Parts: sequence; structure tokens; C-alpha cells
Amino acid sequence: MYLLDTDTLTHLYTGNANVVNRLKSLRDTEVGITIITKAEVLRGRIDYLIKADDGEKLLKAQELFLRTEARLNELLIIPINRASSLEFSRLQDVSKFRKIGRADLLIASIVLTHQAVLVTRNLRHFQQIPGIKLENWVDR
Repeated sequence: MYLLDTDTLTHLYTGNANVVNRLKSLRDTEVGITIITKAEVLRGRIDYLIKADDGEKLLKAQELFLRTEARLNELLIIPINRASSLEFSRLQDVSKFRKIGRADLLIASIVLTHQAVLVTRNLRHFQQIPGIKLENWVDR
């Protein structure tokens, strides 16, 4: 299973040729995102909607939110389960991981418990976590 980090998902949605081609070459492989990635993407769209400062921007922000929500609903979304919540607690207890953001630790805990590959440009950030499998599809 491949789980796309927020940065890679964004590149997919903007049509990055490397990401699109790599995805097409995977035939019959599960590809999805974590619930955390979904929340990060929607939070960005919600912020844009709430902060729109005129009617035209408000309508555009609403359209983007609804389009993004529909696209996300087409994806496999991997939720936090009991095992990943325990893994998250374990990762939080490791002092050298404290500089990794909470959302990234949550993503890592889901990836680890599902024995998935995290597809991200942020390799250096996640490489400190033992056992995590990483790929970068953007920069090839």
C-alpha cells in the first residue's frame, strides 16, 4: 500500500508528470491517503473559505472546497485505528521525534501500522523514524 503525503497529493492534483506517471505504473496496488492528510487539505480549504474577503473570492473558495471534498472522497482514506494510536503514543515518547510535527507523527504512525510506503518529498524529516518506508515521486 502506498499512502500519499499532503505534498505529493497536491502535486498529483496539479498534474505533476512524475507523480502521475508513477501512479499509472503501479497497476493493482492500493494507493490512498491518511485521515490526517485529508484533514490537512480540508483545513486549508476551510481557512481559504473563512478568510475570503469579498463575494467573488467567497464563491471561488466555496467552489474549491466542494471540488476538493469530492476529489478526496474518491480516494482510499486510512483512518487512525487502535494500533496506530498506540504507535503514535510510542513515537511521541521518543525525545528525538519531538521536533517532528504532531500531524507528521500521526501520519507516520498510520503508515507504520499498515506497513505502507509513505510517498513524500519530505524524506529527511521522516527518515529518522525507524522502519518507515519512504518514496519521493515528485523529484525524479
